[in-house]
Amino acid sequence: MDKNTVIPIGGDHAGYELKQEIIAHFSKLGYSFKDYGCHSTESIDYPDFGHPVADHVQKNNETLGVVICGSGNGINMTVNKHQGIRSALCWNKELAELARQHNNANIIALPARFVDKINALQMVEAFLTTAFEGGRHERRVNKIACK
Repeated sequence: MDKNTVIPIGGDHAGYELKQEIIAHFSKLGYSFKDYGCHSTESIDYPDFGHPVADHVQKNNETLGVVICGSGNGINMTVNKHQGIRSALCWNKELAELARQHNNANIIALPARFVDKINALQMVEAFLTTAFEGGRHERRVNKIACK
C-alpha cells in the first residue's frame, strides 16, 4: 500500500492501547492514519468505531483499514456487514499475509486481548505490504459478495 494513502483505524476500549501503539509505530515509518476512535479505555460499543472504518474503506477503494477489539470477533463481524469489505481476523503474521494474498482482504481485525504488541505490529506490517496475488484467487474473491 502506498504510504501516502490514509489508513482508517478504529477499535473499542479493549483495543485502545494497541491502536495507539500501531499509530505511533507506523507513523514513524511514514504512514498516515485517520483515527476513528475510541479515544480512551472507557467502555464503549465497538460497532460505533468499526462502521466508520468500513465506510472509509468502501469510499476509498485502494485503502486498507485496521480494526481492533478484545477478541477481534465483534468488530470483524461489524465491518464485514458492509458490501465490498473483506475483513480478516488475524492472530499471526502468516494469516495476515494470506488474507491479502489469497482473499484480497481490505481490513485486518486484531484481537487485542490475545496478541502481544510485537505480533500485532508484525501483522499490520505484513497486511500493509503484501499484495493480492489475483489469478485463481480473484475468481474466488469475486464470489464472496452477496448480490
